[in-house]
Amino acid sequence: MPGKNNSVPKVQRFVAILWPSFVVSGIATVLFFTAFDPDEVIGCVGGWDISRMGYYSVGFFLFWLLTSLNSVLTCYFLKPCSKS
Repeated sequence: MPGKNNSVPKVQRFVAILWPSFVVSGIATVLFFTAFDPDEVIGCVGGWDISRMGYYSVGFFLFWLLTSLNSVLTCYFLKPCSKS
């Protein structure tokens, strides 16, 4: 329809980025910490004095940050280029 704005609302854009990255980061956290014990990994490199649950939380949020960045870049590169 002419004159109608077909853009996606901002809230829907944020959810489209954050929800899939949340799910994938949860799966990545489970897989990573199934293979690697946080006490052994941090013991090798030196670390903070936090609990095992703290390491799991930090790992989850780092995975979420990385997967969110991946989703943002995917959305960015899906935009068509302007023709000059």
